[in-house]
Amino acid sequence: MSPSAPEPDRAPTSEPVDKPVDEPADYHVDVALRWSDMDAYGHVNNVQYLRLLEEARVQAFEDWFGGHHVGDRGMVIGRSEIEYLLPLEHRIAPIAIEVWVTQVAAASFDLGYRVVDGTGGPDQRVYALAETTLVAYDLTRGVPIRLEPRHREALDRHRGGPVPFRRRR
Repeated sequence: MSPSAPEPDRAPTSEPVDKPVDEPADYHVDVALRWSDMDAYGHVNNVQYLRLLEEARVQAFEDWFGGHHVGDRGMVIGRSEIEYLLPLEHRIAPIAIEVWVTQVAAASFDLGYRVVDGTGGPDQRVYALAETTLVAYDLTRGVPIRLEPRHREALDRHRGGPVPFRRRR
């Protein structure tokens, strides 16, 4: 956002959902790892997690409301937070990224993510937890705008609980 852009309204506009995040989210995207995702230690580099989350988010937006932007309206990232829990080593099988909505405000919303094995069950490994704030944005004027009703309805269908970060500021 530009320094002169007004701060998006962060007041929640609908009641939170108390769905436990220990349970798999209703929506997930399988994302392939690339050889170039690895760092010198043989693990997926921390920076690459943002790309993995982006791939899941782009697919979610396509499925939830038909794309990332329409005309001069789009969504921009206002904040990202990632908590790395286990090293993720490169492998051929994709990883699953669970995506859900944690909060909706007038001009923004938060998405929660769990980066997990695609296996499910009690032995499922959780590699990272993350949350991003997305802001509805007028790409021509360069300012935040209110979410459209169709976006709000789609987001409400994917509501879940807060991301269970171990450490919150």
